[in-house]
Amino acid sequence: MSTYVLVHGAWHGGQCWERVVPLLAEAGHRVFAPSLTGLGDKVHLRGPEVNLDTHVDDIVSLLTEQDLTDVILVGHSYAGLVITSAADRVPERVGRLVYLDAMVPEDGESALDVQPMTRALIDRAAETEPGWLVPPMPEMPPMGLFGVTDPADAAWLREMLTDQPVGCFVQPVRLTDPALRLIPRTHIHCVAGVPEGIERRPVPASAQVWELPTGHDCMITMPAELTELLLKL
Repeated sequence: MSTYVLVHGAWHGGQCWERVVPLLAEAGHRVFAPSLTGLGDKVHLRGPEVNLDTHVDDIVSLLTEQDLTDVILVGHSYAGLVITSAADRVPERVGRLVYLDAMVPEDGESALDVQPMTRALIDRAAETEPGWLVPPMPEMPPMGLFGVTDPADAAWLREMLTDQPVGCFVQPVRLTDPALRLIPRTHIHCVAGVPEGIERRPVPASAQVWELPTGHDCMITMPAELTELLLKL
């Protein structure tokens, strides 16, 4: 039995994994898919003080309170920053990092550095009340909403999405433990309908790379195929 911790991306909630969790569980594995503070079913905890550190604390607390070890830690999109920082804090609990179409930061970088197009969303939020909440990326026909084009799925996703505190995007990661570099890494890239302006950094030759022929929210559009890849780990 393996232990998977699935961390959702910006504006989403843990609910986005509901098609993947049962498939991993049916295969005999332990699965956690928490909502980060201020998002999803924890939107009531949202406030201007919520930032990247808040979300890193969420994951570190889960790993330590549940006494989880050898964890396959999966981060989607923005959560690439979260899982990298969490693994830096407790590398002894992480067996593998999985970057699912995710941001991959270096020490001192924020989401703005990794994905500069985020600046336009932050600037737009600053012009509206209350100024510290960043709305989700808009739907982009024909690529859909975060790559989700099925009308029913897009409607379900739209209900799940919430504005996110700006601190999550502007606070830099702080990576200090050399043990982080020793954790094996897998990168899963969603290669269909990549929006203009999205930048994907080169992956080190030592990292494992897989591709899925779908849009960004592959846990919604290709849950079985994503699960198949995760089970290979």
